Amino acid sequence: RLGCDVYNVARAMGLDKRIGPEFLHPGPGFGGSCFPKDTRALLHLANRIECDFKIVRAVIDVNERQKDLMVNKIKTILGNPKDKTIGVLGLAFKPNTNDIRESPSIAIVNDLLELGINIKANDPVAMDEAASLLPKVKFCNDAYETATDADLLVFLTEWNQYRKLDLEKIKSLMKHAAIADLRNIYDPNYIRKLGFDYVGVGR
Repeated sequence: RLGCDVYNVARAMGLDKRIGPEFLHPGPGFGGSCFPKDTRALLHLANRIECDFKIVRAVIDVNERQKDLMVNKIKTILGNPKDKTIGVLGLAFKPNTNDIRESPSIAIVNDLLELGINIKANDPVAMDEAASLLPKVKFCNDAYETATDADLLVFLTEWNQYRKLDLEKIKSLMKHAAIADLRNIYDPNYIRKLGFDYVGVGR
């Protein structure tokens, strides 16, 4: 809201050796089989012994809210969702795994489907796992097929394959040149210079 770049903020925070710079990456929230389960288990234990564990409760609440914020970003850049098509890149909760447990991508895609948006998606290894949870999604062979005739391309998992795309080709395939980079894979100035509408996280 102040117009700061999240990476400058994170760099300053990371200078504190008690925090460090390694894990200060913005995005659509954490997922997987560990953090969500462990934070809920800690909160359950705290409640059982009548301990008001405000910090852990806040972590859970903020993580849930982050998904809603991402959907709002998508709605803002997409405009009226009626008859719109979104291409989603990334379904696993992090790269280099087919694990979709508690993946923010799955929750966000389901919220978009409820708005009546058509969804095409690609993930290098997690599509088989996602298919049973997302029966209304059309799964694509690669990022270029996913972008074809899309009104918006959304990056939800930071796979290395998605860092090296031919964005000029992507632009030529899309119905409307717009990117929601929810993992901040690309530099926003570069994306905008190519002629895309752009939204990122804290940028």
